[in-house]
Amino acid sequence: MTRAIMIQGTGSNVGKSLVVAGLARAFVNRGLRVAPFKPQNMSNNAAVTPEGGEIGRAQALQARAARRTPHTDMNPVLLKPETDTGAQVIVHGQRRGTRSAGSFMRDKSGLLDAALESFARLAADADLVLIEGAGSPAETNLRQGDIANMGFACAANVPVLLVGDIHRGGVIAQIVGTQAVLDPVDLDQIVGFAVNRFRGDLSLFDGGRDDIVRRTGWPCLGVVPWFNEAWRLPAEDMMDIASHVGGACKIVVPQLERMANFDDLDPLSAEPGVTVDIVPAGRALPGDADLILIPGSKSTIGDLAYLKAQGWDVDIHAHVRRGGHVLGVCGGYQMLGKTIDDPDGVDGHPGKVDGLGLLDVDTVMGGTKTVTLTQAHVLDSNEPVDGYEIHMGRSSGPDCDRAWLGIDGRREGARSRSGLVRGTYLHGLFSSDPFRAKFLEELGHQSDLRYEDGVDDVLDQLAVHLEEHLNLDQLWDLAGPVAQATRTAS
Repeated sequence: MTRAIMIQGTGSNVGKSLVVAGLARAFVNRGLRVAPFKPQNMSNNAAVTPEGGEIGRAQALQARAARRTPHTDMNPVLLKPETDTGAQVIVHGQRRGTRSAGSFMRDKSGLLDAALESFARLAADADLVLIEGAGSPAETNLRQGDIANMGFACAANVPVLLVGDIHRGGVIAQIVGTQAVLDPVDLDQIVGFAVNRFRGDLSLFDGGRDDIVRRTGWPCLGVVPWFNEAWRLPAEDMMDIASHVGGACKIVVPQLERMANFDDLDPLSAEPGVTVDIVPAGRALPGDADLILIPGSKSTIGDLAYLKAQGWDVDIHAHVRRGGHVLGVCGGYQMLGKTIDDPDGVDGHPGKVDGLGLLDVDTVMGGTKTVTLTQAHVLDSNEPVDGYEIHMGRSSGPDCDRAWLGIDGRREGARSRSGLVRGTYLHGLFSSDPFRAKFLEELGHQSDLRYEDGVDDVLDQLAVHLEEHLNLDQLWDLAGPVAQATRTAS
């Protein structure tokens, strides 16, 4: 019979996603069929599945860890924030519309059913389903209608392992305090706890661990030391994005407010010869960059205004005048053009704005959303590129006649007359080793990195790390049998 267990956290960013990924690889290495699952995710870093749907990138990484093909059932509800108070709602991989936060909280019609349907389908083809929560169950103001944490755990009758983050400090209060605020029906689902991200001598926390056990009555499944190689895995959240000091090749990235699909940066950060400098608001873009990379955005017009408010448009134009290279990906590509026209307000408020004017193209938002895995090649040198497209809007103009990528017989992207400025709708292109090596060669630097192999190596290391520091046999024993849901989220 299929078993399942849910990994919930005492807060956001405590390491739930990596714990699930590591557990997936560890149990797969033990010979089990494992499926990752997250009922509801909130992230602008989406992955495209083979059937043309969207899921959180963390679930795509977990699928890889489980050696399975990503599927929309692994993340049936995905929220993609567009503003501080509104988000695009993706259900079973497809855009359902944009909702304000208040509207979403008042009406989640059908979302629990969608999550339970996906969970049942995954469980039918797995020995173990590893479920990731979102945020914290201690956010009691969000309990009504919850499908992300205890609402789903109760509806599916799934045991919960609670994970705290000692790196932030106060982990005893995190775990004991969570117990203090949960209702009895939710407490019944928790079968144990673990402590993540410990630095130093593990024995120094023996007393703290025992105190949590005494106060909660829950068994401790382990204290997990800091995993030093975590930075080499794709980041899930903007909170995880960080500059990486490597070699002499310097790639500068303005940190947009609604940055999306920033996995384009991960292979570059993994390059030993490359320094990736993520520039936050209030700081000028450095003048010694080899490349300025403008990333994707969930709100292109809004992020363009944000970019200009920082004065980064002045820095980018100065960089080009000095002979520097610029690459815009998806929303970044749209920003590089002459104008962006959004007559129907699909990207926010209706309107037309001036872009950076570095590419002679114009963009019109609207139409059907493109969500597809894509195989391409470089037109000039024929390097293969595997990536994905996930965007609304179309760009056209004279610089599109200098397209630099080919996709199924069509030309993709745009290039300035000087060749210094390029744009494309294709995400994930730097994951392709031949393309990345050729691109860096054009910047005057060499690469022999095998990026995808490196990701799998790190997942194997993470699995060994968790085998050593978590009691996986006890975790398996605590995982509950999957049965038809008999309760509803309340």
